[in-house]
Amino acid sequence: MKVRREVLGDAHVDRAESMKTEFDLPFQTLITESAWGTVWASDRITRRERSMLTLALLAATGNFEEIPMHIRATARTGASKEDVAEALQHVAIYAGVPKANHALKLARQTYAEMEESEE
Repeated sequence: MKVRREVLGDAHVDRAESMKTEFDLPFQTLITESAWGTVWASDRITRRERSMLTLALLAATGNFEEIPMHIRATARTGASKEDVAEALQHVAIYAGVPKANHALKLARQTYAEMEESEE
């Protein structure tokens, strides 16, 4: 949970935790323990690199709904806009231009929202 909060921020995690139900509790526990307690907690690669990999994999597999969340997380992981753009260029070449194009659109929208909230 500590790593999840460090990467996604307290507001996001608090919102997600408040929506847990008895039905999805086992799934939420699995995600927290495996994704955040094992994969993201590893120090074998940096969080910046992990962010880039995660965004590229989400785009390449067409799992677009999580891209905005992980774009927001880049503010805490150190992955720059340029890093994200480079990762998505790899998606275009190796997984398809339409997927990369859609991911870039989501990234642009999310970065714009992030900039608006700073004002």
